[in-house]
Amino acid sequence: MRKTLLAAAAAIALVIPAASQSSDLGMTTRIMDEGFNRSQVMLTAEYLADQIGPRLTNSPAMRKAEGWTMGKFSEWGLSNVHKEGFEFGRGWWIESSSVKMVTPRPIQLTAIPIAWTPATNGTVTGEVIVAPIASPADFAKWKGKLRGKIVLLTKPDTGSEPGTPAFKRWTDDELARMDQFEQPTYDPGAPDARTKRLTAAKAVDAFLQEEGALAYATKSRLDGKLVHGEGYLFGVGDTVKTPGVEIAAEDYRRLARLAGLGLAPTVSINSDVRFDDSDANAYDIIADIPGTSKDGTYVMAGAHLDSWVAGDGAADNGAGSAMIMEAARILSRMPKPKRTIRFALWAGEEQGLLGSLAYIQNHYVTRGTNAPTSGLARYMGWVNRWPIATKPEWSKMVGYFNIDNGSGRLRGIYAENNPAVVPIFKEWLTPFASMGASSVVIRKTGGTDHVYMQAVGMPGFQFIQDPLDYNSRIHHTSVDTFDHLKADDMRQAAVILATFLWNAANGDALPRPPLPTQPVKTDPFAYSDE
Repeated sequence: MRKTLLAAAAAIALVIPAASQSSDLGMTTRIMDEGFNRSQVMLTAEYLADQIGPRLTNSPAMRKAEGWTMGKFSEWGLSNVHKEGFEFGRGWWIESSSVKMVTPRPIQLTAIPIAWTPATNGTVTGEVIVAPIASPADFAKWKGKLRGKIVLLTKPDTGSEPGTPAFKRWTDDELARMDQFEQPTYDPGAPDARTKRLTAAKAVDAFLQEEGALAYATKSRLDGKLVHGEGYLFGVGDTVKTPGVEIAAEDYRRLARLAGLGLAPTVSINSDVRFDDSDANAYDIIADIPGTSKDGTYVMAGAHLDSWVAGDGAADNGAGSAMIMEAARILSRMPKPKRTIRFALWAGEEQGLLGSLAYIQNHYVTRGTNAPTSGLARYMGWVNRWPIATKPEWSKMVGYFNIDNGSGRLRGIYAENNPAVVPIFKEWLTPFASMGASSVVIRKTGGTDHVYMQAVGMPGFQFIQDPLDYNSRIHHTSVDTFDHLKADDMRQAAVILATFLWNAANGDALPRPPLPTQPVKTDPFAYSDE
């Protein structure tokens, strides 16, 4: 009798529809076929990296990328392809640059202009002076000593040797250790780091101008002749007057040693950089695969299209953008989903997640009262503004998936302290365990475009990726080029992303975290040391 009952139960199970949040294995197989046998992800990544190159927000290259990506979405049959603007600031790009040590011997230095600093208007030549200046507290020490000098602002160090391999993939033990819940902390008195950085940078520029410095230089934060060129004074009213360059750590230390010996090295800088103030708006790129449902709900995937300028923006984040676009191409060849699937390529991520935040403010919530309404100031301290008031579209976006950690294969996904999604995501990953993707970890992760969605009670998620050499040498550096991308990994990631989007578009809405309310300080001994 027991065997008969078990057989009957098994037969019934075959005809009962699967749970609405189950993985659609038939569609997964079709997605895998399209994504592995007819992939275009590397063609997309190559065009972004080699043919367009670095895509600093509001630069001519970024404008070209905006147009090209919109064209590809339209070519693949997506609808509602458009761009949404938000106030950003100045366009800027490097036409050419050269930094040389002239004496005591000629050397071509590895260096790059710092983003949004002005041109030298020809070659300027002067003795270097090591004058570590980080804030107005340092001004008195150097007053009257900088006229006609090229000022080395970074305090020299002695260098370091790496203690771990530059290239790595996550082990199973490392992935398991990620699955730890981290309790939230709250410090209403902590200042925004970007506010401090911008305020100090403006004050240092004014001091250098007052003292008559020719230019300034900073040291690259990584060894290996890598440079970054990051700068943040891009706002309409943020114009600075002192040309600035970042010099590779090894070259910078050489200059500092020579200066320390009293040899007064002389450096020449020719920084031919350009500004464009014709359009202060930056633009997010949006495209849809329309669903069959009439309830207006949709799922979403995104990556940031902008990059820094030292390399070609291949891993950060041409890879993520290419994977988002490839998921769109794959799904455009599938049957229509129940919900609309929306794709976003964000601008201004490198300057503070600005594009995704602008989209959230335009579509989903208002936050705080008497908050700044224009310029970069509107983003400062945004997560600490209360109350949050939702807009009608807030409940329509039922799941967002982000990719932004290079070209490494997906190993799983962060559940963002939302235990209700853990069993759902584990089931969705089941078909990809043999490809190395099976981990669903409870912890939160930050630093990219899902963050502000999570901050307003929306189900936004970031995938776990193998790090490769992303943080050790690629991230924001001069070697962020196409040849460091891993094609097999990117095809795997695009297929998994497309499958997640399909399952999210056709199942129940994902469980949402609560809409945040203003927290209170729960530890009487906690304090900010800022």
